Amino acid sequence: MSRPRLAVLISGRGRNLQALIEAQRDGRIPAEFAGVLSNRADAEGLLRARAAGIPAVSVPHRDYPTRAAFDTALAQSLRALHPDIVALAGFMRILGDAFVQEFEGRMLNIHPSLLPKYPGLDTHRRALEAGDAEHGATVHFVTPALDGGPAVIQGRFRVQPDDDAERLAQRVLEEVELKIYPQAVAWMARGELMLRDGAALLCGHRLQQPVTLQDLEEAFR
Repeated sequence: MSRPRLAVLISGRGRNLQALIEAQRDGRIPAEFAGVLSNRADAEGLLRARAAGIPAVSVPHRDYPTRAAFDTALAQSLRALHPDIVALAGFMRILGDAFVQEFEGRMLNIHPSLLPKYPGLDTHRRALEAGDAEHGATVHFVTPALDGGPAVIQGRFRVQPDDDAERLAQRVLEEVELKIYPQAVAWMARGELMLRDGAALLCGHRLQQPVTLQDLEEAFR
């Protein structure tokens, strides 16, 4: 039986991509990499992908006159990879409805906030300005609503008095994102996670709320 094909979309350093590469390499994610796409030709994550032997291509958004034209080109490149799973890993472009609908049900995103709080950008600053006691990250299915698709798993921690936006970003990445994203992709690769009738199903159970760090399998902790 062939393994599902995983494509990853990035815009920057590729730290979450690296976590996915390592989890795939050691067998925790039972998938094969179809490729990595970036909207930035200078994205460091492209180098990480190529170093791991993964096909990596840039589709620079600045080369296209409109968002719709970029979406069309990106969809064409992604379609050519025949992905079963599409992981947005620090992909910093808003995707149009037509693109999302084509890949809906196959596409996950990792967002640096406790959704539904703070969709969009500047999540760490916004959490600090609101005086939040807790902060974290969420893996969710991608739907046309910005950062509004069904949540799968969240990780949270207490905000410390000396946390600023930069330190919060680092803590969210290291304490939460690098754990929950490989886990969610692994569930999807094993056929245990799916989107059905507008809801996330995990092991056949409809998620009324996202699972947590306590639900991580031992290999992902």
